[in-house]
Amino acid sequence: MSLNFKKNKEDFTCNNCGQKVQGDGYTNHCMRCLWSKHVDISPGDRAAKCGGPMRPVGVETKGKESFLVHECVLCKHRKKNRVSEDDNFDEIINISSGNL
Repeated sequence: MSLNFKKNKEDFTCNNCGQKVQGDGYTNHCMRCLWSKHVDISPGDRAAKCGGPMRPVGVETKGKESFLVHECVLCKHRKKNRVSEDDNFDEIINISSGNL
C-alpha cells in the first residue's frame, strides 16, 4: 500500500448501476458492476479534478492477488484496484474474458 494512502470510509451510490455501496475505508468501486469513479490521484486523497466514470477494462493477477484495471472514460487515466471478496465474481469472469 502506498505511503500516501488516505483511508476514507465513505458510502456511495454507484453512478453506473445505482447500487448503494457501504464503504469500509478501502472501497473504491461498486461490488455489483465493478465500475469506479476518477476521484483520486493517490489512493484516498480525493484530489483528482476529473470525476469521470472508470470502466473496468481488465483483470490482472500478481501472486495470489487479483486486481481490476479501471480506465476513466473521460481522460483515459488507468489504475489498478484490488479485487474484494464481495465483488461480483461473474462480472470479474466477464471482464477477464474480454466480454465488456
